Amino acid sequence: MIRNYLKIALRNLLKYKFISFINLFGLTVGLSCCLLILGYILHELSYDRYHRKANNIYRVERTFINPESGLPSLVLGTVAPPVGPLLENDFEEIRKLTRLLPTGLMTLRYKDKLFNEQNIYCADEHFFDVFDVEVVQGHAPTALSNPFSLMLSEEMARKYFGDEDPLGKEVQLSSQFACKVTGVYKSFPSNSHLHPEILLSFNTLKSPEIYGEEALRTNWGNNSFFTYVLLPEGYDPGRLEAQFPAFLNRHIQDDGGGTLKPSDWSRLTLTPLTDIHLYSHTDLEAEENGDIRRVYIFSAIGLFILLIACINYMNLATARSVLRAKEIGVRKVVGAGKGELVLQFLCEAVLISWLATLLAFGLCWLAFPWLNQLSGQALSIDILLRWEVLLPLLLVPFVVGILSGIYPALFLSSFKPIKVLKGVSGIGGSSISFRQVLVVVQFSISIILIISTLVVYQQLQYLQNKALGFDREHVITFNNNQVLAPAWEAFRTELLSSVHVKEAGRSSRIPTGRLLDAMGSQISRGDSLSPTKADIKYIVADDHFFSVYGIQLAAGRFFSREFGADTTSFIINEAAASVLGLPDPQQAIGMGFQYGDRRGQLVGVVQDFHFESMHQRILPMVFFKSLSQNGGGQISVKIAGENIAAALTHIEQSWHRFAPDFPFEYTFLDETYARLYQAEQQQGSIFTLFACIAIAIASLGLFGLSAFTISQRVKEIGIRKVLGAETSTIVGLLSKDFMKLVGIAALIAFPLAWYFMNRWLEDFAYRIDVPLWVFAAAGLAAALVAFFTISFQAIKAATANPVKNLRTE
Repeated sequence: MIRNYLKIALRNLLKYKFISFINLFGLTVGLSCCLLILGYILHELSYDRYHRKANNIYRVERTFINPESGLPSLVLGTVAPPVGPLLENDFEEIRKLTRLLPTGLMTLRYKDKLFNEQNIYCADEHFFDVFDVEVVQGHAPTALSNPFSLMLSEEMARKYFGDEDPLGKEVQLSSQFACKVTGVYKSFPSNSHLHPEILLSFNTLKSPEIYGEEALRTNWGNNSFFTYVLLPEGYDPGRLEAQFPAFLNRHIQDDGGGTLKPSDWSRLTLTPLTDIHLYSHTDLEAEENGDIRRVYIFSAIGLFILLIACINYMNLATARSVLRAKEIGVRKVVGAGKGELVLQFLCEAVLISWLATLLAFGLCWLAFPWLNQLSGQALSIDILLRWEVLLPLLLVPFVVGILSGIYPALFLSSFKPIKVLKGVSGIGGSSISFRQVLVVVQFSISIILIISTLVVYQQLQYLQNKALGFDREHVITFNNNQVLAPAWEAFRTELLSSVHVKEAGRSSRIPTGRLLDAMGSQISRGDSLSPTKADIKYIVADDHFFSVYGIQLAAGRFFSREFGADTTSFIINEAAASVLGLPDPQQAIGMGFQYGDRRGQLVGVVQDFHFESMHQRILPMVFFKSLSQNGGGQISVKIAGENIAAALTHIEQSWHRFAPDFPFEYTFLDETYARLYQAEQQQGSIFTLFACIAIAIASLGLFGLSAFTISQRVKEIGIRKVLGAETSTIVGLLSKDFMKLVGIAALIAFPLAWYFMNRWLEDFAYRIDVPLWVFAAAGLAAALVAFFTISFQAIKAATANPVKNLRTE
């Protein structure tokens, strides 16, 4: 029997080719979107789960708290170096513990190959006991035991050694230290929250020239160490966290006055390894993480698009009912029951769903590389072909087929044979109303996606065009190499010798970076200094930093050599002046100020500017000069815009004159600024894509409903034409009812879109108000698409020969 149903279903698909094509096309596109989004979701949810002990691995994180407000002032995914050994010593439930320290940019040399490398981590010998890393050369348990030994990823090994065997070879690190290659490992997969390309022995840090064993044991101020603990199976991490306050109070000295315990201003927490990518958003992460909210958003979009495709099938199947009414009547007369007819129509829906699913997999295989370019992901069809994913997907055609086919099956099987054989379909108003509801749902979803796309675009335009308080144009930045420190003035003079270079300065951080560094502050109140409640971040900057970026003064002066070394001077921003109780910036000038152990006076207040991204509010900041030759880890150079190539050539030549053993690499600040909003740009692009797909599929549904409705009114149209009605009048009459549906859809979509986009905009400290015109534009776009879709059918009906439609009367 099923074979017979499938045979009839296939014949009907071939008989009504155009409608079958539209059905198949809509379901294929809908399923393709769902599969692409499913691939993205599975990839996001799979982060770090490839480790065998993933469910028992936790990262130790540290939060600093403002004792006055009780609010976090800094949340780090890292801790101080003493934390690891002390935890391991104090808590026997910790099975294994490993520490990682990102080294930042370093130079590696092998023979004539010289490169700057970014993804270098110092890792201890327990790293391979906690994480699953496939070592292809070397002995994992001992490869990182000895100081100045390192392991390379396969890619790095090929980069430096080609076909040579890398084991035992020596490479120069920062042109100072000879390091021995002791192993090669496979690169970390894309679904890892960190991707070290080079692992340097943690014991190397014990060298006095690098960090020092005493500092590793006692330095609680440098919170840069990623620390992971392996706990027993089934162990509740909350039990360990509950003991952390006493742990901190036991090992950290108090603030000197005895009024605060370390646990009052500092806190340790545990984050599951598998939660880091989607749920951890600390101020210091190994790499940029994802966001579970983004997963929810795209999950909803995928389901909505599939729903639109299923609604299409319902509308198109019922639109075809007039063509199949006599077939149903004849089958009922010869004894077919309602159940058999329902099963027949469900078989047709499942068959189309199977064909659509097969086509969707092929389309996904072609689309994944393109989607990766659009989204910045590393997705492939392989993620959908794993048996634990593929087996449930085999049920999708049945679910989609039944979901999309159940209403048409019940609707068509309910026809009365006497009526349909007389040419009366027996279709009542209630069935039309239900299909109208489906079209309203389709266009509501489409309008929401259009509004979302426009709002994301407007917010990104706002971020790109908003005055930042500094000039990011024609500024290039690069690392301040230690070789340049003693020769900085000569190097800067060399840079400025070209007309293409306007200014150069040094600082500990540059705009677009995160403000992570802070110390306690005191300000003069009467004859003495009083502690402040303010949480003020600091930047080490030289005399030229402010002029490079065009930062403006609100009061006082910048650093200047006219005032000697100027190392006891402080400059704050307006936000800092405000939290210090100085609403008039001029009041701050000349006031005594202490920051950390440095004491001096405030000499200037700069206007507020957006140092960080606009996800964060402008924070209170203080600037002071370095007491050492280094002067800050970043160099910023302002170049003239007339001949950028000549400027870059001059800067590179100057670099090689002063630092010949180090490669020159630079970044344009405006490019770095654009990367701050890369996730939003990708999200906007994907919204645009899916909004276009949704409204295209919805148009197919409207095409089906308009075809169905107009087919019921062909005699009315014929009579109107005989009585002299113009084609435009008939088109307007037929379009009016459908345009009402789009209007209702807009009324439903507008408040929902306003709510969801306001929630999305809450992620930005500086944002637009959702403009009213986006609602009008989205409604108009949907109306135009609907009108042109309907007009095709309406014009066809209005221009048909009325004699053909009336000759049966």
